[in-house]
Amino acid sequence: MSAAAPLAALDAEVARVLRRHAGRGWWACMAVAVALCVVLVVAIGVLLVRGVGIWGIDMPVAWGFAIINYVWWIGIGMAGTFISAALALTRQRWRTSLSRYAEAMTVFAVATSGLFPILHLGRPWLFYWLTPYPNRMGLWPQWRSALVWDFFAIAAYLAVSILYFYSGLIPDLAQLRDRASTRRRARFYGVLALGWRGEARHWRRLDTLSAVFAALAVPLVFSVHSMVALDFSEALVPGWHSTLFPPFFVAGALLSGFAMALLLGVPMRRWLGLESLITGRHLDMLARITLAAGLVVAYGYATELFFAFYGGDRYEIAVMRQRMGGAYGWVFWTMLACNVGGLQALWFGAVRRTPWALATVGGLLVLGMWLERFMLIVTSLYHGFLPGSWGMYYPTRWDWMLLAGSVGLFAALFLLFVRLLPTVSLHEMRRQLLREGTPG
Repeated sequence: MSAAAPLAALDAEVARVLRRHAGRGWWACMAVAVALCVVLVVAIGVLLVRGVGIWGIDMPVAWGFAIINYVWWIGIGMAGTFISAALALTRQRWRTSLSRYAEAMTVFAVATSGLFPILHLGRPWLFYWLTPYPNRMGLWPQWRSALVWDFFAIAAYLAVSILYFYSGLIPDLAQLRDRASTRRRARFYGVLALGWRGEARHWRRLDTLSAVFAALAVPLVFSVHSMVALDFSEALVPGWHSTLFPPFFVAGALLSGFAMALLLGVPMRRWLGLESLITGRHLDMLARITLAAGLVVAYGYATELFFAFYGGDRYEIAVMRQRMGGAYGWVFWTMLACNVGGLQALWFGAVRRTPWALATVGGLLVLGMWLERFMLIVTSLYHGFLPGSWGMYYPTRWDWMLLAGSVGLFAALFLLFVRLLPTVSLHEMRRQLLREGTPG
């Protein structure tokens, strides 16, 4: 395939960013996202005034939507870095078209996830107690707690993700600066471009910096969700106390992130006219790695069930039976239908070549992974060791408002990204096309 058409598409993408005006569709989506953000602000405001009692949490289910949403969002943020960093280190050419919006997805999802553990503290204004700071009262963090390590892992991952995302944007921002038609646009993109002039030393330093950030980000992908898994597996709660959790959580995070990348990439590709840059082959490859991650997750489900019954622990067996046939059995079976049943469609080439089918599968997997978190947390807590302490969990309207508001916050950030910045890495694709003559 000639490189002329993709190069022309790259130039067209630059021109679209410079003259991009918000159409009715964008304004409609942004209006919905802003409305949901208002819902989030209201829910947080009421929470700060009245406390966590407005949620459905109670004994024995002391963890509810806040932790469910946190684990779900932090998982979605894992795949973007994997697509951008891990595949870059292994020199996978096809990731170039997907890396930019996947990195943006990571930054926005991790930022959204960080709200929930802070709000769940009950006194969120004291969250800084998790950090080691000089104080006369000797209130040092408990370094043997996975929660403290979780805080540092997420903070490090968010910092590296933002720097990795921004450093890759600089050459494209400089290109937008140089081709801006108005002084305001030139000044806006010029400030963000940090004086980039495209000199050989600039490119050399950018390549070195990108390699360093990629090498840092890949182990952070595994460490962050392993720390999240240890929050659960350190407890002696049946259904949580398992050495399977760290790799199982990492695989689940990658699955939910790849599914979100499909869910976002398919409509974005259509609405922005990026078919020549994000081709059917790119979506096919993304669907294949989604299938691979999903099969690992399905194996984790089977392993968890097998060892519960094979181990003979009556409490573990009771938890598994409650998950399958208890009050929340519908959550378990719906989760399996989405994450295992819906996943099987990706075996078929016709599905992988059909964008709307990929978006549908991606949506099912995103929903299924949220239900998995609900199943994991609630069904392990609502029936404890003593029948006298059993209790149901009923989410309140404030729980649902926080979930909907977090979706609105993520959507608003992503819509602003699509409006103001290139959604594909222009300099990486141009360099690849000029060197190799094909779009990968």
